[in-house]
Amino acid sequence: MTSRPRTDGKLPLTELADMKARREPIVMVTAYDYPSGRIADAAGIDVVLVGDSAAMTVLGNDSTVPATMEEMLMLTRAAARGAKRPLVVADMPFGSFQVSDEEAVRNGVRFVKEAGADAVKLEGAGATLSRVMALVGAGIPVMGHVGLTPQSATMLGGFRAQGRTAEKARELLQDARALEAAGCFAVVLEAVPAQVAARITASLSVPTIGIGSGRGCDGQVLVFHDLLGLYDGKAPRFVKRYADLAAETRGALERYAAEVRSGAFPSDEHTYSIPEDELAAFEDTFSGSRAESRTET
Repeated sequence: MTSRPRTDGKLPLTELADMKARREPIVMVTAYDYPSGRIADAAGIDVVLVGDSAAMTVLGNDSTVPATMEEMLMLTRAAARGAKRPLVVADMPFGSFQVSDEEAVRNGVRFVKEAGADAVKLEGAGATLSRVMALVGAGIPVMGHVGLTPQSATMLGGFRAQGRTAEKARELLQDARALEAAGCFAVVLEAVPAQVAARITASLSVPTIGIGSGRGCDGQVLVFHDLLGLYDGKAPRFVKRYADLAAETRGALERYAAEVRSGAFPSDEHTYSIPEDELAAFEDTFSGSRAESRTET
């Protein structure tokens, strides 16, 4: 097992481009609260994405669309407290940037000022390009996202791979290049055929972060709950589970419940004591109360 050497202070945004130049893989993972941000930091993760996938993995929705600005601000704020070294990228939820450039900037500023994000991520190209330029113009770093874009999955025909024809692959290449030209410092490629993703990666000067798009990308991202086996929904084929923490957690809770019900927990080692003289003085309180009760009777 290898991990990136720890350095003091926040990872500079420019380091991602340097890593691409050195062909050093970028590691990104989602995180949604202080504990997951802190663990990602301790593990040497480069980028923490506070993804709108939290709508499904944390908040119990069926898609990412219901995530609100207030929910994402709260989750980003918590994750940023734990992720001191990694770059913290906040996913802008559906409805937070689609309306206008002004609305996108207003919400982007909130992520930076109120939640401590280092950058924001937007899905799609097309109309999103003007949003990217407006945000970058306001001094807010932006990560792009093409391929399978969950916020618009219905328009794409569902959660399925994108760019599987020559025409669609060319469109993805054009979108990725347009996002780079608009000022994105990196582009997520989701569920793109590996060969297509590798060609797009080679054609961009900014890093690509793949999810289900093969190892030809400059980096990889997985959802925290997917890789740890904490999410009980259907996992995409590109997910690799590195642990089954749901089963371990359930087992621990079952053992705890059994010990409480049997009286085995808490034992003496899990309780506090009081000096004998203080206990005797405390018990006198009850003796006096009993005497007063008998006198009144």
